[in-house]
Amino acid sequence: MKTRITELFGIHHPIIQGGMHHVGYAELAAAVSNAGGLGMITGLTQPTPEDLSREIARCAEMTDRPFGVNLTFLPSFKAPPYPDYIQAIVDGGVKVVETAGRSPEQYMPQLKAAGIKVIHKCTSVRHALKAEKIGCDAVSVDGFECGGHPGEDDIPNFILLPRAAEELTIPFVASGGMADGRSLVAAMALGADGMNMGTRFLATTDAPIHDNVKQAIVDADELQTRLIMRNLRNTERVMNNAAVEEIIRIENAKAGTETIDDIRHLVTGVKGRLVLQEGKMDEAAWSCGMVAGLIHDIPSCEELVGRIMDEADSIIRQRLLGSLGMA
Repeated sequence: MKTRITELFGIHHPIIQGGMHHVGYAELAAAVSNAGGLGMITGLTQPTPEDLSREIARCAEMTDRPFGVNLTFLPSFKAPPYPDYIQAIVDGGVKVVETAGRSPEQYMPQLKAAGIKVIHKCTSVRHALKAEKIGCDAVSVDGFECGGHPGEDDIPNFILLPRAAEELTIPFVASGGMADGRSLVAAMALGADGMNMGTRFLATTDAPIHDNVKQAIVDADELQTRLIMRNLRNTERVMNNAAVEEIIRIENAKAGTETIDDIRHLVTGVKGRLVLQEGKMDEAAWSCGMVAGLIHDIPSCEELVGRIMDEADSIIRQRLLGSLGMA
């Protein structure tokens, strides 16, 4: 399948693995890229720029196909050394960066000078237009369904994607609720040039996380996620567990007066690693999309991507063309 996204990034299939903290290691990124998609190493999962350099080199040993690095720009009293992380990406020969969080505008000159293609993750049309204006090559449009941070507008993809298509000239991929060939065809019908998947790639044999997490996704339905940190305007969609129930209890008790310090012990990355790496499922909140309701198995990335493309082909050739009497 050829789209503006496959052409832009030099990949076989218009499927991107989103950056995920403590998940986007070389193993997963290489597996997605080897399957014909675009794998992503999560930059800030690596403690230092030097660690990121080693992780990029490790991924390059596992695949000869394009892969990218995610850099999330977050508000912080002590910001990570972003220019040094970018230099590690440049030195590693990586040509695609997925940016997320705050605007990457101040870092665009360094990225573009190295010939790096930038795809920025956005949760609204206005943010996507700003990304286009500052020179991003593509955007990932995240609907309200997505795991992690869906923004504060609560617009689902059935509205957000065609709105993005009306306004943007650069290519974009759909993110949030993406799981299979149906997702891909639907996203493209609404104007996207491909799709970005996070939660679906968690439930694969290649994801370097505990089997308890993968099985929890398979066992869940579309009703098992919760939204936390709404009053802090840092909304996050997470899988329900004991930690999330406690966060919601604290938020209700504080009645809008809570601060991040009230729940920090349940949302830190250190605690999140206990879930993802050790399978201690109630230790912390962990990001998961509503798409869990569409995930019923734990295939390899190669099997998953191949199945998605076969299903998309079948939907287009048989169901859609068939409805026009053209099959």
